[in-house]
Amino acid sequence: MLADAEGRHAAIVRRIRPGERVDLTDGAGQVAECVVMSAAHGRLGLRVVSRCTRPRPEPTLVVVQAIPKASRGELAVELMTEVGVDVVVPWAAARCIPRWQGDRGAKAVARWRDTAREAAKQARRAWLPDVAALTVTNDVIGMIELAASAVVLEPGASLRLADVRMPRSGDVIVVVGPEGGLTEVEDRAFAAAGAVPVRLGPSVLRTSTAGAVAAAVLLSRVDR
Repeated sequence: MLADAEGRHAAIVRRIRPGERVDLTDGAGQVAECVVMSAAHGRLGLRVVSRCTRPRPEPTLVVVQAIPKASRGELAVELMTEVGVDVVVPWAAARCIPRWQGDRGAKAVARWRDTAREAAKQARRAWLPDVAALTVTNDVIGMIELAASAVVLEPGASLRLADVRMPRSGDVIVVVGPEGGLTEVEDRAFAAAGAVPVRLGPSVLRTSTAGAVAAAVLLSRVDR
């Protein structure tokens, strides 16, 4: 039986009817393929046809996303989730216009997590992406130092993202800067930690779409 909020959404909003197929997941690789037997009163009666465990994807794609303005943060999370990003890390870059402090920051992270969960259902992902707590630059430096590979999106970089070699496992980090770009201090710190500046192409994308495009480029080159 699928009840509560998920059941109401499926039965009333999605109008799923008997005979249709529904996949249930715990967000950690466990998937149950089901057939709808009944749909009434905001609930679905389900019959489990099969169960499977899908392994965690490798390598792990992590996007460090500088906080965009207004609702573009949720747009960025939605797009990256649908593409296949595994971890989204909100980053308070020096030139970010929004400032997440106190309750405002906690509510913003909660919205990003809700967006990721809904987008993962749309994309039928067996593994839900993780949206980390708000990070600062020193946190990002530490992540880069431990990663298998790390790149920073820079419009003027000489190396193309498409030419970057992808590891078979470990964390692959993509740093997406804010609308105003990275500061020289951030640039130098990330380079010293081992990140490589790369460009996506001749066009300069918004910070809210650059992460999804970069993820698509990288994931197309591995067995994802």
